[in-house]
Amino acid sequence: MNSQGLWKERYILYIQEMQKYLRYIFNGHLVFVMVLVLGGLAYYYSDWVKTLDGDFPAELIMAFVLGILVTRSPINTFLKEPDTVFLLPLETKMKSYFKNSLMVSWVMQGFLLLIMLIVFVPLYAKVTGASGKQLGFILVVLLVLKYLNLSMRWHVLKYQDVSVSHWDSILRLVLNGVILYFVCSKAHILYVLVTFVLLIGLYLYYRSATKSLVLKWERLVELENKRMTSFYRIANMFTDVPHLKGKVARRKWMDWLLAFIPYGEKSTYNYLYARTLLRSNDYVGLCLRLTVIGGIILMVFTNIWAHLIVTFLFLFMTALQLLPVWKVHEWKVWVSLYPLPAKMREAAVIKLISYFLLFEAVLFSLILLIKGEWVSTLAVLVLGIIFILGFKKYATKKIKNF
Repeated sequence: MNSQGLWKERYILYIQEMQKYLRYIFNGHLVFVMVLVLGGLAYYYSDWVKTLDGDFPAELIMAFVLGILVTRSPINTFLKEPDTVFLLPLETKMKSYFKNSLMVSWVMQGFLLLIMLIVFVPLYAKVTGASGKQLGFILVVLLVLKYLNLSMRWHVLKYQDVSVSHWDSILRLVLNGVILYFVCSKAHILYVLVTFVLLIGLYLYYRSATKSLVLKWERLVELENKRMTSFYRIANMFTDVPHLKGKVARRKWMDWLLAFIPYGEKSTYNYLYARTLLRSNDYVGLCLRLTVIGGIILMVFTNIWAHLIVTFLFLFMTALQLLPVWKVHEWKVWVSLYPLPAKMREAAVIKLISYFLLFEAVLFSLILLIKGEWVSTLAVLVLGIIFILGFKKYATKKIKNF
């Protein structure tokens, strides 16, 4: 058993898989829109930073955001479902395989931490007057914490009880956040060392407690599939992804929303796709998260142009996430047996997505209204209506090309 050769083969296949779909993603119009929007946000972000003073809680915000990124430590194992049978007897020979997986995960996630730290640099430097040496020290701490968290996550995955993983995430989040707050606020080194020792102690405990435990192969494969599914969902907006398998949930508590759809032949597709959107984990959860994140960002910015850029960006991302719902029933014969014109199906999908976009635009407007920014409220609402009208024309052409 050559575990190094197996890992290299899996890693190359993973890179090829990513390149295959990234080619479709970054050749689309999304890149152009993202560059414009992110450039606008960067401009207004720099203007906003100039208005801050020393009382702004930059250290607390950095500790919270970076603490979440450090705590969330998925491991790229590149395992597949047949491995639970064929590699299980060779578990003792797979140490170098999983060691390589940990290192690759550390490098990838360390790069993400570096990008996030760069985003925080103007804010942190303006509020605290930190030097390059201090920022370099924070980066080193982040990379060390990330490696420890990945190692602890690996040991915790050996526990049979899944609840251990949840409590471990909470505990690590608290310790990571406290350490990063002490480091960012330039607290006495003793405070940093004490909390760091607690984290080291937790790592040593996990390593000792799981020394005699074996790997939970089914759990590792499930997590790897979930990680790849997240990427496939994004790629599915630009091209067909045969690997993507959607999951559904009953969500009985949302049935009241279906009561707004009138009973009748004309509402057949409206009801079908409304059920699909509400029950599918691929759509409703992701879009609600986008709405919440967009609302939080709007609460932070005070400039009307920043409000318009953020609104356009999140409406655009939400529309792209929802549009692939058209393909959900594409290969189901019984849907084609409906004695209804195909254009009715197309109209139903576009109408439902437009309703969600309108809900998102109204929610953004209400957030700005609560802040007392009347001009931005009206501007965002008008932009939302214009965007929905443009989306209907775009969606009609896009659906024909699916």
